[in-house]
Amino acid sequence: MKLEWKMKEKKFSEVQILALGFVVLIFTGGLVLTLPISSASGEWTNFLDSLFTATSASCVTGLVTLDTGTHWSLFGQTVIMLLIEVGGLGFMSFATFFAILLGKRITLKNRLIMQEAMNTFSIQGLVKMVKYVLMFTFAIQLFGALLLSSQLIPEFGFAKGLFYSVFHSISTFCNAGFDLFGNFTSLTGYYNNPVILLTIGALIVIGGLGFTVLIEIYNYNGKKKFSIHTKVVLLMTTILIVGGAISIFLLEYTNPETLAPMGFRDKVVNSVLASITPRTAGVNSISTDGMTLGGKFLTILLMFIGGSPGSTAGGLKTSTFGIIIFTVISVVKGREDTEIFGRRFSKELVYKAFALLFIGMTLVMAVTMMLTITEPGESFISLLYEATSAFGTVGLTMGVTTRLSSAGKCIIIVMMYLGRVGPLTVALALTHKHKKSRYKYPEGKVLIG
Repeated sequence: MKLEWKMKEKKFSEVQILALGFVVLIFTGGLVLTLPISSASGEWTNFLDSLFTATSASCVTGLVTLDTGTHWSLFGQTVIMLLIEVGGLGFMSFATFFAILLGKRITLKNRLIMQEAMNTFSIQGLVKMVKYVLMFTFAIQLFGALLLSSQLIPEFGFAKGLFYSVFHSISTFCNAGFDLFGNFTSLTGYYNNPVILLTIGALIVIGGLGFTVLIEIYNYNGKKKFSIHTKVVLLMTTILIVGGAISIFLLEYTNPETLAPMGFRDKVVNSVLASITPRTAGVNSISTDGMTLGGKFLTILLMFIGGSPGSTAGGLKTSTFGIIIFTVISVVKGREDTEIFGRRFSKELVYKAFALLFIGMTLVMAVTMMLTITEPGESFISLLYEATSAFGTVGLTMGVTTRLSSAGKCIIIVMMYLGRVGPLTVALALTHKHKKSRYKYPEGKVLIG
């Protein structure tokens, strides 16, 4: 008797393609960075460190085990810059852009993947949106580079100053946090240069708002009101930046290792930047290790919240945090639904927000616990800081990154990947879609509180 086997074609879902795409990007970048041409010394670079750097760049984090300004050659730095750009804007955005240039048709499958990558509500007008996003991004990055070049070209010369300006404009707009100033100094040497600090701060905020919000702001004509999503994002972003800046100003005002030696103007500017960068850019103009315990804890909270959906930033996301806060307020007021701005949110949206909060907190706690085992000589606050920074794809560190063991580096690599692709996206990529249940169980009652 002849048996016939039917082989089913393996089909990947949108989220699986998105998750696998980042894996391919990371490993390709890691292999290129191991080559002698990528290092300043002309020698091979350890694969684990190269993979760590490629992951950090592709996931727009900024945590580095090797100093970006001194270890890598111009070629290596350019590779890192390209990984940041592609990782920040999404490989599907660039694939779509080149497909349009070549006159190829954008299929429904491509549009669904783009929808997942861009985190939009529908696929309608998605190709047009990608065009706008790329043109807007390049325009903002060019303008940022021009402002930075006014300060960096006089210091480093035309060629080097121009490259530094372009690199840092791309890095900060994409919320990556990589810098080329060397010796892990980040922006501490420019604490008294408001042009550089405010330009970089503005690039971080714009890149972290989300492309849906940016396009809506760009098209705003005063007649049509902003969508509820844009209102929530702008409200939470404003509260976090202003509230964070005031808190850091008060916490660090008399700290001799951070703000105390500065004049009033520099204290204000550095406080604002210290409030912006944890969500989620990773550059710093004041010592992160030298901050007060309150300042460090506040930074951890800001890193965990992160930027907004559909942006270059990571973290829990401002709108998710907003939904959770609005729900708590509604419960305290005795309201049946979560409400804000004259609108109510569905139970499904609220459940998803709390699920993301739980997954994020679980990941941070689990990684912190693992790091206490692999890095026994480090303090708990520094390991919690490191784990949260990796989850939020921030890039700030208290100096732990360069001291990580091989096991610790592998843990942080996985955490940066999960933080960028998104815990929920990864979970969905590994599970099959379930059909909606046609029945409900009897209601049960449990005492809480």
